[in-house]
Amino acid sequence: MVKLFAVVAFALCCACSGSSGEVPAAQASLRGSAAQVAGQTLLQCSVGEAVQCPGTGASCSGEQCCAGASPGDPTFPCPSAPVGWGQGHCQVQEKKVDCLAGSQTPPVGPPLSPVPLPPQGPTLSPIPPTSGAGPIWGCGLVGSIPGISADGTATAETQSLIDGIKGSSTFNMATYWNWNFKPQLGEKDVPEYLTKDILFMPDSWGAGAVAADMLVEAGQANFPDLMGGTSPATMANILLGMNEPDIIGSCLGNMFGSCNAPCDAEAMWNNDCPMAWMEGHAPAEANSRGQCDCVSHSSPTGCGFWGVEGCAVAQPLPGLWDETPEAEQCVDSVMSQWKQTAAVAYQKGYKYLSTPMVAVNVSYARNFIERACGCDASGNCACTDASCGCPVYVVFHFYGNDCRPKTLGSYDTLRARLNDVAAIMEAYPFVQGAIINEVGMLNCAGGAICIPDGGKYPASAQPDHGCPSTDELPNGLATFIEEVMGIAMSAKTSDGRYVTKGFSWFNEDEEGGTYNLRLQYDNGTVNKLGEAYITACTKWGEQSMAALARS
Repeated sequence: MVKLFAVVAFALCCACSGSSGEVPAAQASLRGSAAQVAGQTLLQCSVGEAVQCPGTGASCSGEQCCAGASPGDPTFPCPSAPVGWGQGHCQVQEKKVDCLAGSQTPPVGPPLSPVPLPPQGPTLSPIPPTSGAGPIWGCGLVGSIPGISADGTATAETQSLIDGIKGSSTFNMATYWNWNFKPQLGEKDVPEYLTKDILFMPDSWGAGAVAADMLVEAGQANFPDLMGGTSPATMANILLGMNEPDIIGSCLGNMFGSCNAPCDAEAMWNNDCPMAWMEGHAPAEANSRGQCDCVSHSSPTGCGFWGVEGCAVAQPLPGLWDETPEAEQCVDSVMSQWKQTAAVAYQKGYKYLSTPMVAVNVSYARNFIERACGCDASGNCACTDASCGCPVYVVFHFYGNDCRPKTLGSYDTLRARLNDVAAIMEAYPFVQGAIINEVGMLNCAGGAICIPDGGKYPASAQPDHGCPSTDELPNGLATFIEEVMGIAMSAKTSDGRYVTKGFSWFNEDEEGGTYNLRLQYDNGTVNKLGEAYITACTKWGEQSMAALARS
């Protein structure tokens, strides 16, 4: 996994409480997020703004000192303290992180108005869809892809995987995303090298506004990655939204499932803030209130874990639509920052925006659409495209549990979420459909956040750490892929429109509480799970192309 330093973790916090830089993600989702990597510029805050102390995750604002990460470490100025304030107040005069300098944040201006879109490259000219319909993004991947070199050359086996899934997209490209704006070092420091046949979908992980220099122009190929090189992939013209704000989530690594909140002032004062580690440490417990240091050496599954600038509640995002005065104030702050992000994206040529990527609650995405698009009680919306920050794709994540998708109702859950998206499409016809961009199986008996190896079929007891052959899954996880793809492909609205427009398999080995979900062996050879994914994606592509031919 990527090694996180204090500045990286601080950037992660600010992604929810201030401006977004090139930072990470995860959750029921790292499930991914140790795929996190440092931003290339520090994030911006104002003097006195409530931020997180690097190393501990404790809150601070302005003229306050942060405690050291370990007992006996000296105190130092809060990142939002005035310049030079530390002398005579904290044990160390210099800040460890200064968020007052070096950042660029889009100015807050009047309501967004359309601006001319930059021309898109020829690779972003999809097969013509039905009139008024957006593209079908098709099958994709999240997680490392073996067998691709730094120059974008793929081995024959890896190319066969890409070729096998890309036909499901109207762009004839496989999609890829990573909780960040560009390819980076992923799990266990494995580089995310991509090929020219891949469409990269950037993501604004947190609730903060995105600085203009973070986003690559939509449609650009051969763009700079976060590893010091150039990626031959093409930047998609869709920007994905916040990662799993609908749940609090958990701290990743050795306290996954135990730690569900950052340490507060009381925990810090009482030296009761156990440190979570992303890797290399035995399972451990959070304090009695479920708090830990999820900053120094780990990170959370989603931005619902953190506070947000302008919101009074410590973890406000999961309750954003609670219709309380505090929630409404928070909605205003979140929407203001989203509008800034949308303005930057629109000016960079992004034609489509997505809702927040929800872990569980599709209703959360619907509420976001209604507020962002200015929809009234009658279903009339003030704006229905990216020019005003209106999302037109609903993104959600889906995981089965414990290799028992029938017994535990996982398939029914997927059908219910797709039905919820269908209802949104029927109420708001400008909504194009669903992108299910994290799909996999959790190594536990229930819930999006749970203790790994706690179910009937613990991964540690299986030869390949995957699902065994059972009555429910005769071919293990290959059966699961076949079933969920079949459900996703068949979902329609009442007027006959297909619901699913994107599908990404979580291509990792026991990350974030999952089983081994890899589609390839380490040498790049496509395994049985990968063959099942190719077969299902090919079938989906044939169905989609036939539907386009009839339109």
